[in-house]
Amino acid sequence: MVNDLIHALDRLDAMPEAVDLRRRSYELLGAGAGEAVLDVGCGAGLAVAELAALGVAAEGLDPSPEMIGLARRRYPGAEFHLGPAEALLHADGSLRGYRADKVLHAMTDPVAALAEAARVLAPGGRIVVLGQDWGGIAVDSDDPALTRRLLAALAEGIPHPMIARSSRNLLLDAGFRDVEVEGRLAVFTEAGVMMHLLRRASNDADGASWLADQLDRDERGRFFGMAPVVIASGTR
Repeated sequence: MVNDLIHALDRLDAMPEAVDLRRRSYELLGAGAGEAVLDVGCGAGLAVAELAALGVAAEGLDPSPEMIGLARRRYPGAEFHLGPAEALLHADGSLRGYRADKVLHAMTDPVAALAEAARVLAPGGRIVVLGQDWGGIAVDSDDPALTRRLLAALAEGIPHPMIARSSRNLLLDAGFRDVEVEGRLAVFTEAGVMMHLLRRASNDADGASWLADQLDRDERGRFFGMAPVVIASGTR
């Protein structure tokens, strides 16, 4: 399961739209050379490595031992820590930037996590949170009703599937100022990029034929899926 997720994330991260989205998140952080930035939910460590290449003193945090282990193997010169976003070990006001990508929906307590972000950021420090709205994921199909039902099931087991649309208010509630929100629409014309989600969505009695149809569409160059992404940023 973890290997499937890593493979899906690697394919997603390689998409030009994802590269542009990460670049935009770094711009919004506005961190200069040597300034300390924490990437929360760092996964396999790509953003930490890219920020370090820009001269930023970046480090990563993730609650998954598998992800932290992979990040350390891929980027042995970078700093990664295992732990929850809701209880950071950093001192008050010790960071210049805080970034969380595709993780708010999976946090146990996003409100507590953002309170921690506010605590560890220095005055004038920047926060950037971005992620997909699970309620807006769509896939083209000849059976829209079945597709809506199957995609709705994706939210099952996800603690906060619609949190992206609340990210602006969450930052405001956490005391951040100059909060701004941007949106992107991720478009997928190959099923492979969404395969992890398609398999999860098809996990019921009617799902096998639906998934087979999506794979057939992919082989014929007719697959289409999309997902809205929200980027929220603010200043401490």
